[in-house]
Amino acid sequence: MESPLLLFPQLNISASKDKSYCKVMKPAHKEETNKASKPGAKQKRNRLSLLLQRTEFHEDDHLGKAAHLPKAPSVPPEEAVKWGESFDKLLSQKDGLDAFTKFLKTEFSEENIEFWTACEEYKKSKTTQELLPKAKTIYETFIQKDAPKEVNLDFHTKEVTRQSIQQPILTTFDAAQSTVYKLMEQDSYPRFLRSDLYLNLVKGRNPSHPAMRRRSRSFTVNEFQDVRSDFTLW
Repeated sequence: MESPLLLFPQLNISASKDKSYCKVMKPAHKEETNKASKPGAKQKRNRLSLLLQRTEFHEDDHLGKAAHLPKAPSVPPEEAVKWGESFDKLLSQKDGLDAFTKFLKTEFSEENIEFWTACEEYKKSKTTQELLPKAKTIYETFIQKDAPKEVNLDFHTKEVTRQSIQQPILTTFDAAQSTVYKLMEQDSYPRFLRSDLYLNLVKGRNPSHPAMRRRSRSFTVNEFQDVRSDFTLW
């Protein structure tokens, strides 16, 4: 009996071709998988571009908010210099009050000067009938718990003021106003004198929009490390 290989030589040829095909195709498939798993240079550049756009978007957002703030007043430099003599002198002049209000807006603490101003207006009331609605509005806006523009007051001052508005008098908010005044004088006023807004006024310049103090978004540690590792692969 003849050997199967002799009878069917085509079977042996077919088998050897299949083996060769498998040997050729396996490395090719593996190479394609590796290429798919590694991001190309174009993908890396797009990824970095996206991160940069995120940062620029947030910075533009802050600039857009700054653009809505009122412009700093235009005053003679010699007048601005006088504001540095005392906090009381700064607030006693309309331009000084406007400039300081502008500065507090950049620090997101304008509720302090708004409360102080509201108290000044309250004390100008000429009749007792005016006091009750004004006192209630000031208390609900600036003093009560979770007020929309709540100022930083100790518990004792808040309680005394709460009891006083039941039958308000011209001095009802004196204690609270004094507390906020001292807070601004000791904390915000020194920073105002060092700010670009004030220094530019003293030098005769008038910046339209002072820099915001809010922190802009930057890369996170993981994002930076990912981008840096991508650079090493280019």
